[in-house]
Amino acid sequence: MTENLAPESQHVASYTMTSKSLTAKQKSAFALLGICLLLLPFALGLMGPSWVRTADYALLYCMLALGLNIVVGYAGLLDLGYIAFYALGAYMVAVLASPHLNIHVSPWLLIPIGAGFAGLAGAILGAPTLKLRGDYLAIVTLGFGEIVRLFMQNLDRPINITNGTQGISGIDNLSFFGHDFGSGFDLFGQHFNGSYLYYYLFLVLVLIVIGICMRLENSRIGRAWVAIREDELAAKAMGINVRNIKLLAFAMGASFGGVAGGMFASFQGFIDPTSFSLMESIMVLCMVVLGGMGNIAGVILGAVLLTLTPEILREVIRPLQEALFGHQVVDPDNVRMLIFGVALVAMMLFRPEGLLPSRRRKEEFHHD
Repeated sequence: MTENLAPESQHVASYTMTSKSLTAKQKSAFALLGICLLLLPFALGLMGPSWVRTADYALLYCMLALGLNIVVGYAGLLDLGYIAFYALGAYMVAVLASPHLNIHVSPWLLIPIGAGFAGLAGAILGAPTLKLRGDYLAIVTLGFGEIVRLFMQNLDRPINITNGTQGISGIDNLSFFGHDFGSGFDLFGQHFNGSYLYYYLFLVLVLIVIGICMRLENSRIGRAWVAIREDELAAKAMGINVRNIKLLAFAMGASFGGVAGGMFASFQGFIDPTSFSLMESIMVLCMVVLGGMGNIAGVILGAVLLTLTPEILREVIRPLQEALFGHQVVDPDNVRMLIFGVALVAMMLFRPEGLLPSRRRKEEFHHD
């Protein structure tokens, strides 16, 4: 068919056919991945219901990591207080959808409000830090995260709003057309708890967040973020409004954290300030860095690995010690943190760009 075409036309035709074949392969791969994701909770349920909850938490961390990736991966702004926006979204739902204040507003309404409130807080945080970079920006954002945590911890007097260190329990579950997510569902004569329903809800939200991030990455705003990350002075010289673009990065990332926090509060049914410590911010940042900053697939991989690996090690370390020594010698949590620290050091030495880096970042580290 291409014999009568000019060489240039033949090249275009072959390229088009190759693109179509690649597209067909990608569609098949995505279809297979979709089927696996739909069946995943039932496969994990065979190992125990706790594994389904672990998958739910992995999806929540995917949302958090994708939000932080906008700030750190795209715009290049080091944020160590990102968990504060997670806390704002969670407490918005916990305070107004629980018996604590005897107010039961629908979580469906509170979650977008919490996302907007977290986005506003992100813009407020970004405003005084526009001229800060590197370590100074990290210190300011770290302080903001601790301020929010301590604020929630001590906002139980003189008016008890957050119930302080005791936390808030009895948070309302999400419901859909009158069906409570917490009550679960029956299928083929077997009852499945609410973790399965929350899994599919979180999966849909993660897919929506991925779609938004992909559109942002390939948009004019996304290219402006990358320009600021590479060289802020050059970006300003090219006419980019650095102030507005930075504030938008903080606000967008914070809003995703607010959505994840609201979902976490409804899913967990209980929150307290210890869920929003500095270690949580460090963990989310590690997910972004280890997975591959600026790459959506890498960030998701980092979130899944750092959520599932500790649980797998928990199941392995204790039985292994009992098999070797007859009793537990070292606390499994300490061993897990040791392994985690060694893995971080090894990654920074041998693969600093992350497990699945973006093409631009990979070329930066291996330009030779």
